[in-house]
Amino acid sequence: MSGVVSILKKEFREIWRDPYTLGIAIFLPLVLLLLFAYALNLDVKDIPMGVVDLDRSPESRLYIQVFVNTGSFDLKYYPATPDEAKRLLDRGKAQVVVLIPPNFSRTLAGGGTAVVQTLVDGTFPTSARVVQGYVDAINDAFTARLLAEHFASLGPGESLVAPAVMAVPQIRYNPALKSANFIVPGLIGVILMSFPPLLSALAIVREKERGSIQQIFVSPLRPWAFIVGKLIPYMIIAFGELVLILLTARYWFRVPMAGSVWLFLLASVPYVIGTVSIGLLVSTLTRSQLAAMLLALVLTFMPSFLFSGFMFPIFTMPTLLQIYSYFFPARYFTEITYGVFLKGVGLEVWLTQLAILALYTVALVTLASLRFKKKVG
Repeated sequence: MSGVVSILKKEFREIWRDPYTLGIAIFLPLVLLLLFAYALNLDVKDIPMGVVDLDRSPESRLYIQVFVNTGSFDLKYYPATPDEAKRLLDRGKAQVVVLIPPNFSRTLAGGGTAVVQTLVDGTFPTSARVVQGYVDAINDAFTARLLAEHFASLGPGESLVAPAVMAVPQIRYNPALKSANFIVPGLIGVILMSFPPLLSALAIVREKERGSIQQIFVSPLRPWAFIVGKLIPYMIIAFGELVLILLTARYWFRVPMAGSVWLFLLASVPYVIGTVSIGLLVSTLTRSQLAAMLLALVLTFMPSFLFSGFMFPIFTMPTLLQIYSYFFPARYFTEITYGVFLKGVGLEVWLTQLAILALYTVALVTLASLRFKKKVG
């Protein structure tokens, strides 16, 4: 145990002597959180819109006004012809153009179905799907409004026709559909998987490059004591990063937390230790800082970004990649994070994920100790 304390003191002294690196370790994750949270905003607002109104009737103007009243569309263009509207799309000035036919009001008055064409720029599929969803919702609202006026104009005994099925949607966990409520919690696992492994890996590889690690090799210090002594300081730094990110998510981005913050911090412990352990394992596999950085990025940041369920739903991936995602701890931690932040669920739901993270961490620390032992030998 005295060996662990000695390594701890030495490592804390090294960290304290390099405040520049310590500052980067603490505040760079915060910068990354702000950049990603704002850059990955999936909310679609102020959509540049054009309207070709070939009917020019009170009904067509009422229909256009429904788009404006939503606050999501910025009606900037009134092209005279469909060809002019297509040129707006070609130049990227409008993302959606609505074409109202000349018989729009006459068709509505006759009880028919008016066909309105919407041209949506599909260059960015995600935003195009959101825009199309807005258009569909507006059409449904406009139709419901006309039906309500029609039924109201009928006598008390005549309004016998009613929809056979009425859907009453309820969006749970994120009813406002704010992308920040999804993006920011998802970034916690990705950021923690980026910096702590890098710092811990570079700490040991740097000693290899300087040659100071030879003193450890010739000392009676056990490998596990060296690994634990290196792990604890960077685990404390990683936990400090986590608290800073949590405070920013809660009080800067106003992300609600439906579950217990203390339970979440407790569940974060194995994940934080696991991220630092990955760095320690990487340090036993590489001899230069450049190689350690590259390997750490390949093993941590990229998989956590792609296979944690943060950017892409895992169930939409091919079966082979879904199985592949089980090998990365970020997947389990992201499930816990969304469960706590959005769903408010506790241990009864994510106990399995927590147990897997704990096993993962024990396996990583053991493997790093064994690998370092081989180096001593």
